[in-house]
Amino acid sequence: MRLRLFKEAPNFDFFSRWKIWLGISALMMIVAAASFMIQGLNYGIDFRGGTTIRTESPQVVDVAEYRAAIDRLELGDISITEVFDPSFRADQNVAMIRIQAQDGQEAVTTETIDAVERVLVEVRPDIKFISVESVGPKVSGELIQTAAIAVVLAIGAVLIYIWLRFEWQFAVGAVLALVHDVILTIGVFSELQIRFDLAIIAALLTIVGYSLNDTVVVFDRVRENLRKYKKRDLKEVLNLSINETMARTFMTSFTTLIALIALFVLGGDVIRGFVFAMIWGVIVGTYSSIFVASAILLYLGVKRDWSKPDANAGNQYANIDA
Repeated sequence: MRLRLFKEAPNFDFFSRWKIWLGISALMMIVAAASFMIQGLNYGIDFRGGTTIRTESPQVVDVAEYRAAIDRLELGDISITEVFDPSFRADQNVAMIRIQAQDGQEAVTTETIDAVERVLVEVRPDIKFISVESVGPKVSGELIQTAAIAVVLAIGAVLIYIWLRFEWQFAVGAVLALVHDVILTIGVFSELQIRFDLAIIAALLTIVGYSLNDTVVVFDRVRENLRKYKKRDLKEVLNLSINETMARTFMTSFTTLIALIALFVLGGDVIRGFVFAMIWGVIVGTYSSIFVASAILLYLGVKRDWSKPDANAGNQYANIDA
């Protein structure tokens, strides 16, 4: 017995107001960019600099207990993670405590490190402090630059991939949709001042891959239908293609969101920012695949018959009748 999302094939008209959807997307991007320029991002330790303290204890690491002890010092952004390694002994429980640099200081002071060690000794008298490492502002600046380059290169690779697999109009639509997703994700982190660290960069790259996958599925069906229905208007072909892939798009996004929401609620503070970025990215990525990438393809038009040697043969633009 097959599960069917729709009893009959859907027939929604996604392009009756496609210019309005593009306008809304452009407005949201402007708001996101303005928030980034005015407020900036709430950078985490990875980008602001800070200190990492490595601890070891024969008792199992209790992250909540460690955090409650350190929170009394009011040091701002604190990240506590348990380290797992197959080579560790049974009584070797290691934790990494990361403390952000305080305002007006390039690194965490010795007095602050001593205070952290004292409160941890109070809750775990047998705790040992294995190492203390600091990340300065210079290294943090290099991380920001490297993260930006990673995102730009990923989008550039997508442009080349779509261009080679489809046509340049498809590539432009897909890349602008990805830029839309990235800008809105960075914008929501700026507007809500959620901590922005390397985990969020990983989420951005994951969002690029997720959104691209959804866009390619739609575009692949568009290409098939353009060859199948050569005399239909481009708008009709786009509507048909999106409706035919609607069940797949909805089920993929819905099941992904179920897992992400469970992680957001139960996963703890360490991964909450990453999961929030993924939830936002799935929603925005699904939206952009339909209302941004496809709408831009409608605006640019596309060649209708790939078998002809002349690139201008057939209907190259959407406003030319087939």
